[in-house]
Amino acid sequence: MLKLRVITALVLLPVVLGAVFGLERLPFAVVAGAFFLVGGWEWAGMIGRLSVPGRLLWCLSLAALMVAAELFRPAWLFTLLPLWWLLALVAVLGYPRNARYWFRPAVMVPVGWLVLVPSWMAVVELQDHGALGLAGPWALLFILVWVWAADTGAYFAGRALGRHKLAPRVSPGKTVEGLVGGVLLALLVVAAVFYTGWLEARLPALMVAALLTVLASVLGDLFESMIKRERGIKDSGTVLPGHGGMLDRIDSVTAALPVALAGLSWFDLPGGQL
Repeated sequence: MLKLRVITALVLLPVVLGAVFGLERLPFAVVAGAFFLVGGWEWAGMIGRLSVPGRLLWCLSLAALMVAAELFRPAWLFTLLPLWWLLALVAVLGYPRNARYWFRPAVMVPVGWLVLVPSWMAVVELQDHGALGLAGPWALLFILVWVWAADTGAYFAGRALGRHKLAPRVSPGKTVEGLVGGVLLALLVVAAVFYTGWLEARLPALMVAALLTVLASVLGDLFESMIKRERGIKDSGTVLPGHGGMLDRIDSVTAALPVALAGLSWFDLPGGQL
């Protein structure tokens, strides 16, 4: 399993970095969109009793919304979207008691749009516009590092110190100690980069924006775990050998990047006025 994970990562890494650093906005949006549409296919499979034509139709609706988002670029959406993730938090905290209310196709169809379209928009906006005084590709990579550092810190802190379950009915492996360790490592990385002088930001505002982003990344992970648990599956798909599905790789990003853009706007940091 570990060998497969490493091989898959080594294959994907140059593709992803090449797209992030080598493409202009439109071709990058297409490449990123392809990844998100794969995730959309997996989401459609978790909606419920959808046939293959039904899944294809939902993916077409997702693609149409992505095209519309690129044409109209509704930046205001990033200000309002955190309200949706607050509802997602309520769903996670109330699981499994409240599952009968939201785990139905009529709800899961628009929820999938809310999860995937804004996160794709955030990826494209950051890669194109940049943030915090960094050019687009570097800004996107820097904010993704917040999420990766949080995942890494949570893994090691959880293994070494984990005693108290964070959300046992949703993801039994996650602990409060892991969450704290992940947050601390992510904030240390942010502070370290800040003191290099590369960033145009006020440290307190940057740290709060990073904290909100990291907490959102955890929520995105928990939210997808909840969907999979209710659906009775371990992985969202098998497209990435050793890793599972595409959604399993981008679940943290679906919440983190839109919240990051919202945080930049709230705290008047460069990159928040898209």
